[in-house]
Amino acid sequence: MARTSPRTMRRLFHTMLKIRRFEEKIVERYPEQNMRTPVHLCIGQEAIAAGVCGNLKKGDYIFSTHRNHGHCLAKGMDINTLMAEFYGRITGCSRGKGGSMHPVAPECGILGTTAIVGGSIALAVGTGLASRLRKDGRISVAFFGDGAADEGIFHESLNFAALKKLPVLFVCENNFYATNSPQTARQPHDNIAKRGESYHIPGFQVDGNQVLTIYETVKKAAARARAGKGPSLIECRTYRWKGHVGPDCDYERGCRPEKELRDWMKRCPIELFQGHILANKIITAAEINHFIKAIDKEIATAVKFGLESPLPDKTDLIKHVFFERE
Repeated sequence: MARTSPRTMRRLFHTMLKIRRFEEKIVERYPEQNMRTPVHLCIGQEAIAAGVCGNLKKGDYIFSTHRNHGHCLAKGMDINTLMAEFYGRITGCSRGKGGSMHPVAPECGILGTTAIVGGSIALAVGTGLASRLRKDGRISVAFFGDGAADEGIFHESLNFAALKKLPVLFVCENNFYATNSPQTARQPHDNIAKRGESYHIPGFQVDGNQVLTIYETVKKAAARARAGKGPSLIECRTYRWKGHVGPDCDYERGCRPEKELRDWMKRCPIELFQGHILANKIITAAEINHFIKAIDKEIATAVKFGLESPLPDKTDLIKHVFFERE
């Protein structure tokens, strides 16, 4: 594995911290009932968003799922408009109509996220085709979960992307559960990365809690896509700490074993990376504290912005629903 520069390591760590602190703030504020939107949290999966988006340019496209907060922040979405969207405010990135599952920021290459399982996959193939025809050098990333690998659109999209050598990265966040259904109950084997072989697409199975492994793997796949050599499939094996939806854990309801969760929490992606960069003198404890204070201040400002922003007027209900030519 190539050596990642100290500057990049610091940037990756900052991104992971920002995602974690943002999600923890959602957990803290959600019981107040001012956020009237379901929230699917990515605590425990921060390394994937940071490692993948750390290789992307501003104009590159990403398409995400209901569990999209980390991807959006890692790609550069404005934290104020994202938080305001959770509060359903007119200043939100989707003008208060999308909630946490449907943020959008075209200026950052985030053309939309979808709660439909597998919905992100074909969308990335569409922009990948557009980029190939335009020769604009952009690549597209589809984030999806292990449950989406059960969908027919997964196979159709990989087939078409391989056929046309599209600049698309298929990134599977395999956290081993589709809602509450374990992967072992749905799939005959647990190597999603191997499915790319049927379409002559390189497949990589990586530790989704090791950000440097993800970053360097995606770096090679992105370079390959930009060079016109086609798509790659990257399976990042990880684990979400919270339940499928909401700020609580779900082991209390028997959805998964508590020991399984505790074992994965011992492999916290942030703690693993923090230990590495501290040991290698990439960063100091004082600098980490500075990062945390700055991030928390930014998040506090975003919460204030969201709460103080106006709610949409009832007349806004039918605005921006259809595109009308003048």
